[in-house]
Amino acid sequence: MNTDYPRDLRGYGAHPPHPQWPGRARIALQFVLNLEEGGENCVLHGDASSEAFLSDIPNAASWQGQRHWNMESIYEYGARAGFWRLHRLFSGMGLPVTVFGVATALARSPEQVAAMLSSNWEIASHGLKWIEHREMSEKEERRQIVEAIRLHSEVTGSRPTGWYTGRCSANTVRLTSEEGFDWVSDTYDDDLP
Repeated sequence: MNTDYPRDLRGYGAHPPHPQWPGRARIALQFVLNLEEGGENCVLHGDASSEAFLSDIPNAASWQGQRHWNMESIYEYGARAGFWRLHRLFSGMGLPVTVFGVATALARSPEQVAAMLSSNWEIASHGLKWIEHREMSEKEERRQIVEAIRLHSEVTGSRPTGWYTGRCSANTVRLTSEEGFDWVSDTYDDDLP
């Protein structure tokens, strides 16, 4: 068998390092809220078709060249009602939250961004748009990462320190790592950050 297998299936093995959580905590828990509404595929955004990914519509298909009212309303729910319900809940309990914010969605949701900032929530970048990157050229993906950082910085007042794409290409983790983020959350291969 070839020993040059490119994936690490061993990790730390039987001896993982102790994470040394603050206050001698035994577990770390992170609350994450995705803000994608207004960043999804939509003909209003200049896209060729509507969104079809992550919806409550069974077997959803994108509609070429036309708006998908039901799909748009599912995404609108998040910005109009879901965000505010969760903001009241987490802020009321004083719990920290990390927002994975799509840059174009953040730009279309200034009131939500103001609420995040007033609650001292971390706002990480979730890319320029909530779209598939699998077949995107490396050059275009790099351009979109740079534009996402610029727009995110403009809308929130600071450069994001963390990144999560979610719909990655084979280049995503490398490209985002090259941009100097403190953390990139597009790998799921460990219990430790």
